[in-house]
Amino acid sequence: MLLEKGKCVRCSSLGMPKGGDARALASFCLAPRNTLSAATKTGSSGRVPCRPENLQKNWLREFYQVVHTHKPHFMALHCQEFGGKNYEASMSHVDKFVKELLSSDAMKDYNRARVYLDENYKSQEHFTALGSFYFLHESLKNIYQFDFKAKKYKKVTGKEIYSDTLESTPMLEKEKFPQDYFPECKWSRKGFIRTRWCITDCAFDLVNIHLFHDASNLIAWETSPSVYSGIRHKALGYVLDRIIDQRFEKVSYFVFGDFNFRLDAKAVVETLCAKATMQTIRAADTNEVVKLIFRESDNDRKVMLQLEKKLFDYFNQDVFRDNNGTALLEFDRELSVFKDRLYELDISFPPSYPYSEDSSQGKQYMNTRCPAWCDRILMSHSAKELILKSENDEKIVIYDHIGPNVCMGDHKPVFLSFRIAAGAGKPIANVHKCCVVQ
Repeated sequence: MLLEKGKCVRCSSLGMPKGGDARALASFCLAPRNTLSAATKTGSSGRVPCRPENLQKNWLREFYQVVHTHKPHFMALHCQEFGGKNYEASMSHVDKFVKELLSSDAMKDYNRARVYLDENYKSQEHFTALGSFYFLHESLKNIYQFDFKAKKYKKVTGKEIYSDTLESTPMLEKEKFPQDYFPECKWSRKGFIRTRWCITDCAFDLVNIHLFHDASNLIAWETSPSVYSGIRHKALGYVLDRIIDQRFEKVSYFVFGDFNFRLDAKAVVETLCAKATMQTIRAADTNEVVKLIFRESDNDRKVMLQLEKKLFDYFNQDVFRDNNGTALLEFDRELSVFKDRLYELDISFPPSYPYSEDSSQGKQYMNTRCPAWCDRILMSHSAKELILKSENDEKIVIYDHIGPNVCMGDHKPVFLSFRIAAGAGKPIANVHKCCVVQ
């Protein structure tokens, strides 16, 4: 199974190779917020970010390369902030992206597809800007999708696109988080979409998720863990409780998207600037802290870090890239709260966010936020058991990122590739129900 994740798009896939076992390739991709945006901006440096059409071209080229390499039989592509912040102005880019995916030569062997796009941008109460794509290879003979209203599985045939009001679509569950979950109760496009599938007697849920971001670096720095971490913890717990409640039979699940997980800011700053002195700058009218400057104690008091609400300017970005930044994983602590409910493979790729949107700076981070592994592929412990461990030295399970050297937007997609054995889900789901065509 190959899972990929980036910021506006994510995907996943499963399949049946020779020998009778089920090969699953699930790709969960999170594309950058402005990948499909209608407008481009010139940054303060005067350099122009990659135009939407060029960024989309880069993204699809790298994505198709992963598809070609891993040859998935079932792919799910989950999207957050699909179309960017100004969805209405970006509709043409969204339509072009969807048509390209469904008709490209690279996807010609996928003769069945389901596309779910939340395009109801006029409804503040419901709009999540989420989208989920599912592609089925022609060699995959029997695959079923769950109807949450009828509470039965239906065989998947043909290609279908659903958009606008997904609340009435019985083949998925979509929710925006309750308003009191949002910081200061201000609406934003955060929520989840859930679909359920059955392939080769194996039933599982795929959950597309977008959690809350850090609104201010200064507030995130104040406490350990940060107040934002607590908000994400509450929201993720809400999703997990919903997908295992008593309304439906419990099955294994994969949750992937933009979790917005951040490093423990206070601990990171204390480590990176252990020998520095801190200067505090306050607003003249309110006395509110607006900037922190960390300087070396000697070396002519060189500035090491400047911290503002939306500025994280550290003098040496190599610390986030050397050995893929894995030395900083000790500060990646948000998932530990859910260790009894969620599993993740070891991370060996650099932080997925926030990359420069300058088309010539594919490896450079922006100085807006501390780099972090926002984009993740998580699973229930029962889902972990579905993954086939290779019987030889071949590396079957791969968890990595996409487009390491090119501009993919502010988020790099990541993917997880693995296999699932035929019938592996039988101890978990009532497979005799799953595999009956309804």
